[in-house]
Amino acid sequence: MISHLISEGINGEPNIPGDKSISHRSIIIPSISNGICEINNILKSEDVLHTLNALKSMGVKIEEDKKKILIYGKGLNSLKEATNEIYLGNSGTSARLLTGLLSSQKFKSVLTGDSSLSKRPMKRISDPLNKMNAKITTTNGSLPLTINGSNLIARNIDLEIPSAQIKSGLLLASLNTSGETTITENKITRDHTEIMLESFGSNIKMKKIDNKKIIKIVGKKELTSKNIDVPNDLSSSAFFIVCALINKNSRIILKNINNNPTRNGLILALMKMGANIQILNKRLNNNEQVCDIEVCSSELNGCDLGEEFADLMIDEYPILAIAASFAKTPSIFRGLKELRVKESDRLKLILMNLKNCGVECKEENDNLFIYPSKNYSVKNNIIRTDFDHRIAMAFCVMGTKLGPLNIKDSESINTSFPGFLNELNKIGGKIL
Repeated sequence: MISHLISEGINGEPNIPGDKSISHRSIIIPSISNGICEINNILKSEDVLHTLNALKSMGVKIEEDKKKILIYGKGLNSLKEATNEIYLGNSGTSARLLTGLLSSQKFKSVLTGDSSLSKRPMKRISDPLNKMNAKITTTNGSLPLTINGSNLIARNIDLEIPSAQIKSGLLLASLNTSGETTITENKITRDHTEIMLESFGSNIKMKKIDNKKIIKIVGKKELTSKNIDVPNDLSSSAFFIVCALINKNSRIILKNINNNPTRNGLILALMKMGANIQILNKRLNNNEQVCDIEVCSSELNGCDLGEEFADLMIDEYPILAIAASFAKTPSIFRGLKELRVKESDRLKLILMNLKNCGVECKEENDNLFIYPSKNYSVKNNIIRTDFDHRIAMAFCVMGTKLGPLNIKDSESINTSFPGFLNELNKIGGKIL
């Protein structure tokens, strides 16, 4: 439980942790490559550590110290059967990616998770893998999930659900599959897996046609490890960006932030709302676009975001809803169906908690409507999170404007950003 005092300004240079999506992949891909990979700036959150421990349990030699991790990879078929079930906590990324990776191995694996992860849909990854001759069984469509590793068959897979996790699981399965697998995305999603596989020497080709992407990957080609410098996480930066925008007398600088164009929907949306955001020092790091970001207090306007934005920033809607609550005009965010199957039913929790804070809002046909006010009277300062880290962090930011809010299950923040509260306090957040 966390209480807040109203902020008098958000100023400074918060330390943003390494990108969560890239951190997961920085463990998985080197573990099945040949050679030693040195990883710097990896995010050591609970979710990522579950991925790391899973690979350790399958015989991968991984050495850790405070600043870097060394992974000693021995090739596509070097993994060994874990002696126990593989527990993945709350990490959906670990579950979907490891399901793909393990489907082409020569042993049996059982994946389990906490109560929240065990409610999330897993047939969205097991069904397309089973079309490739995988032997995967779920528990009523969710975890626990059993994988009997088998020889997969290259197929043409048309992705019905726009999801980087599903795509990445299929790509990892295809690495160890004879022949050419074709994956067609009808809506482009984040592409960290393709970028890293390409840099590690996989036989992968990509073609974009409007908002469609066709990926062809020829399996059984061994990968060669390269060192990885993980850029800082834009999704984690989002909470500080919005906090600075909505609080007067604020200015922050964020360094070394991942600015991948499949991830930057939040920046585009906030700029559309009139945010004073400057993108500085653009550069490439391991083929990922990186930049620094300057943010100053701004008077925001509401906006109407089409469902195409949801493909670029589904994780950022909780914090964008906070920004919209302090805009001058109403906002409509369309096509938010996927918010219902994240770590929680995020759409339901956004609505419930905004209403508790006095914000007029509604949902119709998976579209979120927010009608901001100049004066809010908190009706109920208990914020329900259902152990969802992004809901918890978003309403921490809300508390810097409204005063005392009590965030339930705030320890969920450790799944993605263990130092969040300290960093927000350091720049004026006044969290007690």
